[in-house]
Amino acid sequence: MANYVFHKADSRGNANHGWLHSKHTFSFAQYMDPQRMNFGVLRVLNDDRVAAGQGFGAHPHNNMEIISIPLSGDLQHQDSMGNKGTIRQGDIQVMSAGTGVTHSEYNANQDQEVSFLQIWVIPAVRDVKPRYDQLTLDPNDRINTFQEVISPGPKVDGLWLHQDVWFSLSKFNPGIEKTYTFKGTGTGLYVFNLSGEIEVDSKTLHARDAVGVTGARSVEIKAKSETEFLLMEVAMT
Repeated sequence: MANYVFHKADSRGNANHGWLHSKHTFSFAQYMDPQRMNFGVLRVLNDDRVAAGQGFGAHPHNNMEIISIPLSGDLQHQDSMGNKGTIRQGDIQVMSAGTGVTHSEYNANQDQEVSFLQIWVIPAVRDVKPRYDQLTLDPNDRINTFQEVISPGPKVDGLWLHQDVWFSLSKFNPGIEKTYTFKGTGTGLYVFNLSGEIEVDSKTLHARDAVGVTGARSVEIKAKSETEFLLMEVAMT
């Protein structure tokens, strides 16, 4: 029997630092809620907006899988592995912090903010060699379907993490209804609605609402309007 946990957009933690406005789905930094620590191995889901020319200075991480998905604007990346570049809407960046990595993320523009999702996944293995990758996606490949963008690894091509996770992006036209079938065993599905209105098993999500589903092998997703959303199927243990 399927179980559902709902996280409404206005229930998220709110941090406004002037240069950074962040909404925290799960406990992060000064936002602490014992009931909102994680969904399985999905540990952090931050909805960040960074002011023009501002950003996160160099800071360290270890033993965490880190994903950045720009929603608008340009994000400039630099890290201790020697990687330097810019990711834009349509790109996805993944980083395995492993034994330790230092990185910075800045708004590459002086005239507009950058909006992006910062996601952390707890890895299945610790102390791996740090790794960085990014990929430019074709947004047409997500129209009225599930565009798989991250899967378990290691593997030769495509973005992957050291964990049993499958991320998909979708853009549905009004009235489109599709069945998402779980790919893993013992996994849960976390649906984060970016825009518009969708139903997940007849339960309505508005923009920035989310639902976690466990105890199921599939879910029905229907667009009530033009909508975009992110699906994160993750190991629950």
